[in-house]
Amino acid sequence: MRQIFLDTETTGLYPDQGHRVIEIAAVEMINRRPTNNHFHVYLNPEREIDAAAQEVHGITLEFLQDKPLFPAISNELIAFIQGAELIIHNAPFDVGFLNAELGRIGLKPIQNFCDRITDTLKMAKEARPGQRNNLDALCRHFGIDNSKRTLHGALLDAELLAEVYMAMTRGQDSLLIDLQQAKEEHTEELQSPVAAVKVIYADAEDLQAHTVYVDGLKKAGAQTW
Repeated sequence: MRQIFLDTETTGLYPDQGHRVIEIAAVEMINRRPTNNHFHVYLNPEREIDAAAQEVHGITLEFLQDKPLFPAISNELIAFIQGAELIIHNAPFDVGFLNAELGRIGLKPIQNFCDRITDTLKMAKEARPGQRNNLDALCRHFGIDNSKRTLHGALLDAELLAEVYMAMTRGQDSLLIDLQQAKEEHTEELQSPVAAVKVIYADAEDLQAHTVYVDGLKKAGAQTW
């Protein structure tokens, strides 16, 4: 099972008001094990960054001036998430921004490229109703070290989200993984080549001895088959 933990940073809150994605990070996990494979880019938004947004992530327009535009990295992003389950905290926010970026260059929504999208904020609200369920609160709840998170950053947040998700689903997904691994191992056994049977043929001496033995039985009046 391939899962991608994804996060974005943006110039503001509303893609329908022209705000843009300025950072994308995606961290890969296969069968609940980190692969150390990730996708991470900063993007030039070609517009100003809202002051409130900049206070959250600390990314300046000056820093982004020499970074690529979204069309330049779109194919690489699609290839990285292709066929995987996307796991995002507050998925409607990130998905809305990514779909706005994809739509600007005539590409289909991100849902067309991944297997499904899981919203960990929704999961947390169902498990912890009435409590704070932002990433910092969940890190505190599950005892995950988030001391490096002085500002929001897509790569660090995606890595922390992977740890939070593992803690939230411990014992739930692990059973599914065990079943999947057992199925794969059984399939490999069935597909393994059958051991060859070695056939040993009688030589001339053995054939002669057999003929003498059969002739002896005939003379003794025994029935042969």
